[in-house]
Amino acid sequence: MNPIPEDICKEIQTRLSNAEKEHDIEVLFAIESGSRAWWFESQNSDFDARFIYRHKKEHYLSIENKRDVVEYPIVDDVDINGWDIKKALQLFQKWNPTFSEWIKSPITYRDNSDFRKEILELEKDYFSPKNYIFHYLHMAQWNFREYLKRDQVRVKKYFYVLRPILACLWVEKYNTAPPMEFQILYNDCELISTELRAEIDTLLIRKKSGDELDVENRIQILNDFLEEQINFFEKKDSQYDVDRVPTEILDAVFRKYIK
Repeated sequence: MNPIPEDICKEIQTRLSNAEKEHDIEVLFAIESGSRAWWFESQNSDFDARFIYRHKKEHYLSIENKRDVVEYPIVDDVDINGWDIKKALQLFQKWNPTFSEWIKSPITYRDNSDFRKEILELEKDYFSPKNYIFHYLHMAQWNFREYLKRDQVRVKKYFYVLRPILACLWVEKYNTAPPMEFQILYNDCELISTELRAEIDTLLIRKKSGDELDVENRIQILNDFLEEQINFFEKKDSQYDVDRVPTEILDAVFRKYIK
C-alpha cells in the first residue's frame, strides 16, 4: 500500500537525488514517517520523508567529528531529513524506537541495498523491550498531561496518546517491536470495549476527513482508558531488561556498507 500521490513521489525522488549530489552521499533507503505511515493522516498532513545515507569511506577516516544529519526546510508540505549510517547504527544499539519505525515503514520511496533488511533481522534477534516501553510511555504521558486533561480537547491529540499506548501494549503482548500502522495496533488490542471502539472509530473518521483541529468536550471514557494504561506501564516499566546489540556486530555492518 502506497497512499502517496504520484507527483509527490516524483518530487521526493528528485529531492533525494539533489541531496545526494549536494552532500556527496548515497541514500541507502528512504521511507515515509509520521501520520501517513501510521495510516491516520488527514487531508492536510505533511509528507515526512526520512532516509539513511552513507558517505564515501574516506569521510569516516578523519579525526574530526563531522555532521551526521542532512536537513531541509519544509517546502510545499514535503519534509525531507536524513541520518548518516553511523548515527543510525548508534541509535539502533540504544534501541531508538524512531529508527525502528523508519525501518518498518509501510511506505518506501527508495531502497538501494540490503541494509534495512539486515537491521530488521538484528532487531528480531536482539530485541529488548525496555527502551520501547520507555519511549512510547513517555510520549503518552507528555501528550496526556499537555492536551487531554483539559475540558476542551483537539481531536488529533487523542491519537498522540492512543497510538503510543497501543504500541506499549503490543510490546507487552508479543515482546517484539510494534508495527507503525495504527490500524494493526488498534485491531489487535483486546482491551478496548465495544463502546470505546465506537468512540475511537468516530474520531478516526473525523481526523481523516480534516476535522483534526476541531476542539470539543473531553471524551471521558477514552481518557479513563488511556490513564489506566499509563498507570499500568508506569508501574511495570522497571521490570523490563535492556540488552544491547553487541558493538562488534554493528561495527561489521557499518564496515560492510562503507566499503
